[in-house]
Amino acid sequence: MASPPSSSSSSPSSSSSPPAHLMELPRKILIGERVVSQLGAFVKSLGGESKVAVITGRIVKKRAGSACKSSLAKAKLKGRWYTVSDASMDTVNRLYSRIREHDPDFVIGFGGGRSVDVAKMTAFRLERPFLSVPTSASHDGISSPFVSVRGTDKPHSIKANTPIGVLADTRLLAQAPPRLLAGGCGDLVAKITAVRDWELARDETGEYFGSYAANLAYMSAKIILDESEKLKRKDMHSVRTIVEALISAGVAACIAGSSRPCSGSEHLFSHALEYVAGSNECGLHGERVGLGTIMMAKLHGLDWELVARTLENMGAPTSARQIGITDEQVVSALVKAQSLRPDRYTILSKVKLDREKAYELARSARVIVG
Repeated sequence: MASPPSSSSSSPSSSSSPPAHLMELPRKILIGERVVSQLGAFVKSLGGESKVAVITGRIVKKRAGSACKSSLAKAKLKGRWYTVSDASMDTVNRLYSRIREHDPDFVIGFGGGRSVDVAKMTAFRLERPFLSVPTSASHDGISSPFVSVRGTDKPHSIKANTPIGVLADTRLLAQAPPRLLAGGCGDLVAKITAVRDWELARDETGEYFGSYAANLAYMSAKIILDESEKLKRKDMHSVRTIVEALISAGVAACIAGSSRPCSGSEHLFSHALEYVAGSNECGLHGERVGLGTIMMAKLHGLDWELVARTLENMGAPTSARQIGITDEQVVSALVKAQSLRPDRYTILSKVKLDREKAYELARSARVIVG
C-alpha cells in the first residue's frame, strides 16, 4: 500500500524547531458492551456535579434514551434532553440560548455524527466540558476537537474542544444501520492520503510534521486495509475494532493540534462535493471521503485499487453513481476542492487539476464511468 510516515525530510526548514501547540486529549475512554448503563457514574468520575444537558436525535432517544436516563438518575444527575435534526450553526445557536438558561455543568452528545458535532460545538460556546457518547461509528469526530456544521464561514471542519471523555457502547453501535459503519471505514482509509498530503506539505513548504501523530493515524487506516476481509462480517469484534480505530484517529488529531493527520485532499473533495451537489444530496461524509481517497491515492501513486477493494469489502461505495452523484459533479468538485482551503498544501496544490485532468482521474480510478 504505502510505507509508514517518515520523520525525515529534504526540506531545508525541517531542522527548525516545531511550533508550539496545545494538546488536549480525552481524559477517559470507556468502551464495551452495555456500558451505557455506566454513563452516570462515568460523568461523575469526570467531574459532573448535578445538572447535565443531553443533546441527541429523535430516533436515538427513542431507541436508547431510557438506559441513558436511568443511569443518570441512578447517579443523582438531573438531565435535560434536547433533540436535534440537523448539524448547523442555526441549531447550535438555538441550543445555546436554551441550554445556558439552565446552566448545566456538563454537556453530553448522545447519538450519531450530527448530535455529537452539535453537542461539541454547543459545549464549546457554553464553556462546559463535553462527553461524547456515539451510537454510530460513522467518523472520527467522536474523539477529536473538530466539528462539521453548516452555516459557518469555513467550508471545512472547524475546531472546538476535545471531548473530556468518550463512552462507546459497542452493542448500541452494532445496532446502527450498516451504512454508517461502512462510512466510518471510508473516513478511516482517508488517513492514508491525509498523512501523505501532510508529508508532501512538509517536503514542499517546510510545514510542521508530527511523525507520532501521523503514524497513529496511518495505523488506524492500515488495520482496515489489512483486515477488511475479516471486518466485513461486522460482528461485535469488527465493530469494536472500527470504533477503536476511529477513536485512535481522533486522538491523532488531538496530538497534532490540527486535523492534518486525518484530513487532506480527500476531505477537500468531500467538502467541495457538498458545495457542488448540496449537503443533503451527496451521501454520507465517510462515503464522499472514501471516493476522494480512491482518487487521491491514485494521484499520490499509492495502491488505489486496494483502497477501492477495502471500501467494497466494507460495503462502502466506490463509484459516484452509488450515492447519486453525477460525473459532472465529481469533476466540478475535483477542480474546486483546493480553492476551499488554499492554506492547506495537498497533492491538489501540486497537480492543479483542470477539468480535463479531473475527468481523466475520476474515470481512470473508476469513480465515474466516463
